[in-house]
Amino acid sequence: MRIKLLAVVASLVVTVSTNAVAQTPAFDTKAKQIYLVDGETGTVLFARGEDEPVPPASLAKLMAMEVVFEALDKGELSPETTYEVSEHAWRTGGAPSGTSTMFAAIKSRIRVADLIQGATVQLANDACIILAEGMTGSEAAFAKRMTARARELGMPIATFNNATGLPDPANKVTMRELVTLARHLREAHPNYYRLYSQAEFEWNKILQRNRNPLIAANVGVDGLATGFAEGFGFSLAASMQRGDRRVYLAMGGLESDKERTEESRRVLDWAMTAFEKRRIFADGEAIGEASVYGGAASRVALVAGGPIDVLLPVNNAERLTARIVYRWPLTAPVAAGQQVGVVKLWNGERLMLEVPVRTGSAVEVGTLTSRAIDALQELLFFWL
Repeated sequence: MRIKLLAVVASLVVTVSTNAVAQTPAFDTKAKQIYLVDGETGTVLFARGEDEPVPPASLAKLMAMEVVFEALDKGELSPETTYEVSEHAWRTGGAPSGTSTMFAAIKSRIRVADLIQGATVQLANDACIILAEGMTGSEAAFAKRMTARARELGMPIATFNNATGLPDPANKVTMRELVTLARHLREAHPNYYRLYSQAEFEWNKILQRNRNPLIAANVGVDGLATGFAEGFGFSLAASMQRGDRRVYLAMGGLESDKERTEESRRVLDWAMTAFEKRRIFADGEAIGEASVYGGAASRVALVAGGPIDVLLPVNNAERLTARIVYRWPLTAPVAAGQQVGVVKLWNGERLMLEVPVRTGSAVEVGTLTSRAIDALQELLFFWL
């Protein structure tokens, strides 16, 4: 798609407008919080309340399993490692609890391989607690590790006070963070992620089916999990593949299990059929320029670090705009290919995509005279 650019420098922001147009189709969902992202381009297809802290409920088990998968990949434990079932694990998450369980017998020992199947397929609370206690000595210590790991993955709000998501006022997460986590689980731990697509598993002569209804529906969803919390409602985190397209979805605040299933299927189908991919900037294409302080040149071109594609709604009329944000001014020397900011793509008032921008060439340190002139210009700018 050919686009014309108008670049205007205003304080710390370069604004770029295109003559491309895009209109969001008339679409809505009953979910109170939702975040829907295209897997390839990173385009945000739908968002509402995506940064509101909400109870994670059983979706907290996704974070618990990430900690376990990371430990397995690093050799900290083995699938054949066995852990004992404590009374706390049995009472809180086992048969007496009346919650989702794999029916682990008190004082028995269970392999990690079986526990992670219980936690991923059945969302078993006892499995999560057994793993937590076995790995760190207590569920509380494991929950702290979950929170710390969330920060490492770029989840600034997510906080966990237990390994299961059972009611606790300290437990919180956002829809944006759940999509970040879902994406990471699939990309960083593919061998374990596939467990989320198991239709069922049998352990200790007990057959248990996957608690995610979208798996059995065979619509292309290959993970992850569902949740429910009093006062918040029903929630879900899912990833779907259809053809060469993949999307990630987190949604919550739904009123029933039935509504959650119906809405998630409707949202996912819309995501797969209502958009088309367009190339906005080619690899290395100049998309703006930045001021350089103290350099042999006063400006440097800013380029895309790779092809920038975006999914746009089919049949649209909203203006597509791009805004380059960088810290003004750049200071020489500036290396070629240096990441100096981001370009944010907007469809009307909706932020769709944010990707890095890089310098198109190097700028060496300028002469003493040119640096003095730049210093005077900067002083006048801030004075004005």
